[in-house]
Amino acid sequence: MDDTSKSERTVLCGIRAGILAAFVAGIRRRNPGAVVNGVAAFALTYLPRLLERRFDVDLRGWQRTYLSVAMLAHAVGMLGLYDDDDRWWWWDHLTHTLSSTVLGGIAYVVADRRGRDPRRTVAVALIGGGVVWEVLEYGVHALTDRLGVDPVLVPYSARDTALDLLFNLVGGAVVVAFGDRLLENLLGDD
Repeated sequence: MDDTSKSERTVLCGIRAGILAAFVAGIRRRNPGAVVNGVAAFALTYLPRLLERRFDVDLRGWQRTYLSVAMLAHAVGMLGLYDDDDRWWWWDHLTHTLSSTVLGGIAYVVADRRGRDPRRTVAVALIGGGVVWEVLEYGVHALTDRLGVDPVLVPYSARDTALDLLFNLVGGAVVVAFGDRLLENLLGDD
């Protein structure tokens, strides 16, 4: 099962080091959002191995790396890229698209393995997951505001929420458009 090449291990270690650096920067800046996101992002880089064991699939190195890059993008974004509308306005769109392709890809593989319609499952996962995430952002922000502590999640505006959901669907469209080919690649022989 563990066919991870030395080069893949090196790349994954580098990505995890980048996430840890974002985590440390969050601590130094006293940015609870960056700290919490760094912990979550680091933990999620281990998700592919968990999925491989749980659903009896063998992911390719690029797939494990892709998920880890998405997590690094979120961790780095929490250091201020999400807040800089002038230069980095596109960062939030990129991270939502990356994350939704990861979630959509997982939903696609699981649905296919269970004999369900992957396209419908991807749509339900991304719409449902996106709405839950956005409500969570608002809820966590309201709670931290009420408690008088710095928020770990920040909803910027109704427009931002709508764009987040739109870019989640862009990621879903990518998964649906290329899902069969990627699944064939995923489950095919090397």
